[in-house]
This record gives sequence, C-alpha cells and structure tokens, in this order.
Amino acid sequence: MSVELRHYRDVEEIRQTLVDIHIEVRQRDFGLVGDFYSAARFNQRLSGHSSAPGWEAIVGYAAGEPVGFAYCTPLGPSTRWWTAMTTPLPEGYTDEDGTRTLALNEIVVRRKWRGTGIAHQLHEDLLKGRGEQRVTLLVNPRAGDGKVQAVYERWGYEKIGEQQPFPDSPVFAAMMRFTH
Repeated sequence: MSVELRHYRDVEEIRQTLVDIHIEVRQRDFGLVGDFYSAARFNQRLSGHSSAPGWEAIVGYAAGEPVGFAYCTPLGPSTRWWTAMTTPLPEGYTDEDGTRTLALNEIVVRRKWRGTGIAHQLHEDLLKGRGEQRVTLLVNPRAGDGKVQAVYERWGYEKIGEQQPFPDSPVFAAMMRFTH
C-alpha cells in the first residue's frame, strides 16, 4: 500500500487529525491513561510546540486516510528542553541557537500500519532537507518492553541520559543522533 506524505507548517490545518490519532494510539491501543495522555494536555503541548519558529509536521495518508504523523521543533536559545534532564551533560552540550538541534516531539502510527516501515519513512522524510546538525527525542524506555527504544537505536540514536519534563510524565530516555 502506497503512502502519500504531506508536510505542514500550519498546525490548524491538521490539529484535529493529530489529536485524534494521538488519542487512538496512546489511550486506546496502548492503554496510557491519566492527565498527561489526555486530549487536552496533548493539544496544549501541540500548541506550545507549533508556536515555535521552524515547527514542521508530516502526515502520511493511504487512500486519503491518515496513517500516522510526526512533528518537530528546532531548539532555540531559550529552550526548556534540557532543563528536565536528570543526567548531567557535558559543558556546551545543551547550548542552542535555533539551528543546532531539532526536537522530534512526536511520532505516532496507527495500529493497521505499524510494522510496515511507515514510522521510519515519516521520520526520514521529516528530517530530509532540515539544516540542524542533530536531532533529539524522548522515549519511554518501558514502551513495548523496550522495543520502541530499540527501534530508535537502529535508526542511529544513542541514549544520552534521562529526563522527566512534567511532574506527571514518565521518566524518558533522552536520545540523540546526528542528522548529517
């Protein structure tokens, strides 16, 4: 089945699609409950991320139906991304200027299309043509009994530490890879 990939820079064109897929996958498929995984909190995080300069999303469609999405935000000089690290990082590692590091904020694929390579396709197409030197993401190390983190490792990411960005969020593995 062929998947059409569409890029977006205006969140309002796709906000409801992203929220709907997020709820379907995180709550219904994976059983993740609590305020952190609610539609309202995801929508709040989405608003914050998409208001940053350079935000971009990609949505995959098969026969007009959305199959998954990913979105990213460059880390600017005043980013709060690194403040939740529970692991110290080397001097200068967290210095940001809006062009050094891209945060992959979300990548979500609906059940029917998991295991088809669409997540990797979304990921690579989203990063294609970006100018940042490196890309970082957070993953729950317990997701899929560690299988999700292992996927990111196969894609070239390395764990650099841990962070807990919200009091009610899991402790995530912080991962990084170079883009070039």
